[in-house]
Amino acid sequence: MEPTGSRPELPKSYDPAAVEVALYQRWVDAGYFHGDEAKVLSGEKRPFSIVLPPPNVTGDLHIGHALDHTLMDVLARWHRMSGDEVMWLPGMDHAGIATQNVVEKQLAVDGKTRHDFGRELFIEKVWDWKRESGGAILGQMRRLGDSIDWQRERFTLDDGLSAAVQTIFKQLYDAGLIYRAERITNWCPGCLTAISDIEVDHSEDEGELVSIRYGAPDSPVVIATTRVETMLGDTAIAVHPDDERYRQLIGTTVELPLVGRQIPIVGDSHVDPSFGTGMVKVTPAHDPNDFEIGRRHHLPAINIFTDDAQITGTGTPFDGMDRFQARAAIKQALREQGRIVAEKTPYLHSVGHCSRSGDVIEPRLSKQWFVKVGPLAKAAGDSVRQGLTTIHPPELAARFFDWVDNMHDWTISRQLWWGHRIPVWYGPDGEMRCVGPDEQPPGEGWTQDPDVLDTWFSSGLWPFSTMGWPEHTDTLKAFYPTSVLVTGYDILFFWVARMSMLGLYAMSEGTLDLRPGSQPFDVVALHGLVRDQFGKKMSKSKGNGIDPLELIDSYGADALRFTLARGANPGTDQSLATDWVAGSRNFCSKLFNATKFALLNGAAVPQQPPAGEQLTDADAWILERLDETVQRTTALLADYQFAKAAEGLYHYAWDEFCDWYVELAKVQLRAAEQAGDQQRIDSTRAVLGTALDGLLRLLHPFVPFVTETLWTTLTGGDSLVIAAWPQPSGREKRAGAKTFITDVDKLVTEIRRFRADQGIASNVSVAGRIRSADGDVASDGQLAGVVTPAAALTRLTAADDTFTASAALDVTLSGGVVTVELDTSGSIDVAAETARLRKDLAAAEKEIEQTTAKLGNQQLLAKAPEKVVTKLRSRQQAATAEKDRITARLDALDAAGRQGRQPQQDQPSQEGAAR
Repeated sequence: MEPTGSRPELPKSYDPAAVEVALYQRWVDAGYFHGDEAKVLSGEKRPFSIVLPPPNVTGDLHIGHALDHTLMDVLARWHRMSGDEVMWLPGMDHAGIATQNVVEKQLAVDGKTRHDFGRELFIEKVWDWKRESGGAILGQMRRLGDSIDWQRERFTLDDGLSAAVQTIFKQLYDAGLIYRAERITNWCPGCLTAISDIEVDHSEDEGELVSIRYGAPDSPVVIATTRVETMLGDTAIAVHPDDERYRQLIGTTVELPLVGRQIPIVGDSHVDPSFGTGMVKVTPAHDPNDFEIGRRHHLPAINIFTDDAQITGTGTPFDGMDRFQARAAIKQALREQGRIVAEKTPYLHSVGHCSRSGDVIEPRLSKQWFVKVGPLAKAAGDSVRQGLTTIHPPELAARFFDWVDNMHDWTISRQLWWGHRIPVWYGPDGEMRCVGPDEQPPGEGWTQDPDVLDTWFSSGLWPFSTMGWPEHTDTLKAFYPTSVLVTGYDILFFWVARMSMLGLYAMSEGTLDLRPGSQPFDVVALHGLVRDQFGKKMSKSKGNGIDPLELIDSYGADALRFTLARGANPGTDQSLATDWVAGSRNFCSKLFNATKFALLNGAAVPQQPPAGEQLTDADAWILERLDETVQRTTALLADYQFAKAAEGLYHYAWDEFCDWYVELAKVQLRAAEQAGDQQRIDSTRAVLGTALDGLLRLLHPFVPFVTETLWTTLTGGDSLVIAAWPQPSGREKRAGAKTFITDVDKLVTEIRRFRADQGIASNVSVAGRIRSADGDVASDGQLAGVVTPAAALTRLTAADDTFTASAALDVTLSGGVVTVELDTSGSIDVAAETARLRKDLAAAEKEIEQTTAKLGNQQLLAKAPEKVVTKLRSRQQAATAEKDRITARLDALDAAGRQGRQPQQDQPSQEGAAR
């Protein structure tokens, strides 16, 4: 947007806390974040849509969210500035288990449970909690700067989304893709519900492996187990049918210790004869492999656990005990009977834990609802193979295929009250009927299934249910499929696969016909995890977690966003340290100071940049670099290379614009003012404004708050949110401009290095001049005009015949070797520098003495490895060279001291004070 008004003044320094909250609200109030379907359907604009991965209503913004949201916001702001109609849809997940647990814990304080209130009243209490306390994360997202379409906020238990859930459930049920069956599931005794495989975290835990003899004291039946308590539910012993050791036992029975039941010995090829004793206990109700053995041999399945994992129904003294208490008691009873053959402890083995409660999972036979995933998972895999959906980076597609090609049927029922209740009713005579959203329950005597659906089922519909499906709304027509899903690779299986399966099914009207537009997203852009500065996974237990809100409070949202974006290489983890966020805050301050300098010196954004003949080499160079940076940043964002884009902008902003062009602009403005050259003043101000305008636009998606503050002040424009993304100017490159800057850089760097070696402070001016390769004095040229102030030299001309050089250095530039002649005699505190050098000389002499002694030790040389001897010689040579350098420097200082000259210090310039 072009400038429209007068410019406000910038404060003395940038304070994010004083800007961000009010600025964000101004954006929202202005409606900048709202996407308009009409503009897409009319063909006026291209669509760009993202649906926010819905955070749990119980959640707080954690560092993973901050990364996710930063990258999504970078894309949304970039596409909005590029002229696309952006719709970034927000919302929350009802988070069945987590939310129910929160409210149940509140009730427990008063000694109550949900059963004291009944289902309907308890659910109302959960709604009350949601209205009062849930969704704090939405406000925290505003702190981060998410440019979200708040007018479209949704919740997975909204009426519209509930209708979508009921619709697709019935469709899948009628198609035979949802069924009810008795299977082994992952049971969480803490959450009191079944959970799916992907909600189980496996870890290597220390346990014990106990070998137990079944039957008589001399029985050959010995089995090993890590879960001693489950023996109470054994219904067989299995051996391999070809195992010669036990073939004669197949078909016989053996007594189950402590219980007294006779159980059969069966032959089953699942048993590995080489593992342990070659015999395994079979507990069909509490192990998935045992369940399959039980089905093959028609064995009974005895469930020995209550919902909260207490022993029940075994008729033994262990009934009523907690499973771990029972484990110890059963082992003691077996020991007293002499049945324990061996114990291995500690025994490291894989143990499943509930990802929400952390409880050890108990495999348990129960009747649950399942999705038959075979055809759905195949479609999800084929959509990637056929290019409807692209996984980025492409090397992670193999992980996606490995999951969807080997997926087990999905357990979708949960024994909870908070959530989408399964829309199936049971009749008085055993009938079962699935009811759609527009259908009434069957009638009197019918009862609804008490279970609710897995939260992942409703969130799997998120890309289209939030847009009004099953109705064919304008929103759906305009913004589906979504353009990109930005998410961590760690939920590639949890959420991405489920959305793909259900989206392809719903949008193909149940045919799974893979046609363009049925996929829920065009691109899946995967990023890694955020780890601590040492590469360790963050966790509360380790105490190495980082709270993004604390970082925002301390350093500002821009600093956190820029740090996260600079580390976001596709599909790979990144480390994060507080110091790095502080560094990004310094970057924002650098931008602020550079803009303040530009404004104090009259920088302006012209309608047209100055013509080429009006540009100095420095001007031409910074505009060329701006064009190159625009092209590179645009290409990198299109390829989801956030880290490379941010890194390139950092170096262009800091190294090239701030450290070089701003300094060169100072020189140009000062020289033009002295010469009364108004055209040069105007062109420098115009280039300064043009380069800064482009830089702030490019940085806006990454650091929106500080760039908005600076850009509106610089230009008088309304907002960067709706400003145009910069485009290459098309200007022809000037031959030699880049070479000129390279020469300036090299020459200034060498002079500064020489000054540092001589111990000359940076604020001390040194008389000097530059001679070209043919010996002519070049101090009146453009190069010298730029270099001498940058290197803190007192510029001398050819007419200065009183100048006497005390030092000179040769520097090879593009046009040959130039010589910098310097008079350093009055620029050094001789006494202080002499003292410093004598200390360094003593250290060098000591190093020479030590290395010489070691190299003179023939026994050491004979025994030491060659690389050790080589290193000693290198140290000796380096110390000798250092001694020679210091000695020469001390001789020069002694001569300078006899002349009695003292250094002169510069006063800070007005520009320096402003910086």
